[in-house]
Amino acid sequence: MKAETAYHGEMGKQFAAQATNSAYNAHTDRPAMLELAGDVDGLSVLDLGCGAGHYAADLLQRGAAAVVGVDGSESLLRAAQERIGAGAVLHHHDLEEPLTFLADRSFDLVVMALVYHHITAREQLLAEIRRVLKPGGALLVSTTHPTGDWTYFGGSYFADEQAELPFGDGFALHYWRMTLEKFLGELLGAGFVLERLLEPRAEEEARRVDPRRYDKTHSQPSFLSVRLRRP
Repeated sequence: MKAETAYHGEMGKQFAAQATNSAYNAHTDRPAMLELAGDVDGLSVLDLGCGAGHYAADLLQRGAAAVVGVDGSESLLRAAQERIGAGAVLHHHDLEEPLTFLADRSFDLVVMALVYHHITAREQLLAEIRRVLKPGGALLVSTTHPTGDWTYFGGSYFADEQAELPFGDGFALHYWRMTLEKFLGELLGAGFVLERLLEPRAEEEARRVDPRRYDKTHSQPSFLSVRLRRP
């Protein structure tokens, strides 16, 4: 079953290309999440919504002992395979479904970068993440910033609805708007403990890549990144 929220076909190809050096993905979200990851030397890592393998490649380069990537898009998994070769185990799987192919307490770290807000069955997914994480293991999650969404879409900050955002050449991203209260409430309610929270600003390289988006991230929040621990 293919995940409806995954970036398939040509959309996946365009996303893989822009994520490589974009102001938002490569120079805002990724540096923040890698900072939250810290020292990954020797760790077993699960990358949920691994996309084109950018995180998997970085984590392996930083010394992760093993990386397992999961994504619902075949086109993105092909791009990931090309990027990292045999360095990671990749699974084509719908994140709206349980992670039955992964063993209990088998990972030290789970990374979920700009994926959570695309998922409808979030309670189920968080329960599965808690199951596959070792006690004391960490969960990293990034999402669109609730205030940034409110500024962009207007209406009520407390809107609990699906948003549509233009992407690439004629495509659109669909995801759930969430308040800060809802986002953190779901994570804490699933039994995780918050250790750190970031509101990332683009690193200096983004100024060269896309000056407008660089300036935007330094004047209003675009993303939210958290590190949590499984007790």
